[in-house]
Parts: sequence; structure tokens; C-alpha cells
Amino acid sequence: MLGTLFSTSRSEPGHLIPAVGGTLVIAMALPVVALLGWSLAGWGLAAALWLGLHALDFLLARARTTASPAGSGMQAFGLFFKLIALLVVLFAALAANRDVALAAVLTYGLAYTFELGLSLATYFGTPAR
Repeated sequence: MLGTLFSTSRSEPGHLIPAVGGTLVIAMALPVVALLGWSLAGWGLAAALWLGLHALDFLLARARTTASPAGSGMQAFGLFFKLIALLVVLFAALAANRDVALAAVLTYGLAYTFELGLSLATYFGTPAR
């Protein structure tokens, strides 16, 4: 059963529902961060990273559809660039202020985990081809 679960081909599901779910997690984290007394600048950094990286992902998806021969290369570069940019910003925040970096990492990590869970649910929820 487990072997057929991962070997069954499925269509790629949309990215909108998982991205909106992660955005809602970021929005709902604001009152929690405020009530816990964590750094609001950390929440703001996480929200800015979330929106910025998703905007970059949207631009890369648009470019991938218009320039089909370079699509996989652009996708690989985009994934690499997003990861490096995220790590550089978070390490710079850590060097500047530990509390800001901790709030940003926890907020962004929670939203990313929720988005990943929704992505897996929508992928495995689609019928096999």
C-alpha cells in the first residue's frame, strides 16, 4: 500500500490554498506574539519575508510559463535564491537582535509548516491519473 501511495502519478495541485493558509497563520500569529510579549519587529520581519518570497515565487511562476525552455532552470534558481535570501536575512537578524530573530523564525516556521501540510493534503487529496 505504501509503495503505491508514492508511486502513483498525480497532477500538480494549485498553490493558492496553501499560500493563503500560511498567510492566515501569519495574520493569526500577530495577537499571539503581542500577548506573549515577543518582538513585534520579529513578527513584522516574518510577515515581510513571507510576502516577499511568495511574490518572488509568483513572478518566477509567471516567467516559467512564458519562457518554457528555461523553465526548470528558473525554478531551480528560484528555489535556491529564496532559501539563501531567507537564511541571510534571518542570520542578519540573529546577529542584530536575538529576540527579533527568534520571533521571526518561529512565526515563519509555523506558517511554512502549515503551508507544507496543506500542500501535501491537496496533493494526496487529488485523484490519481
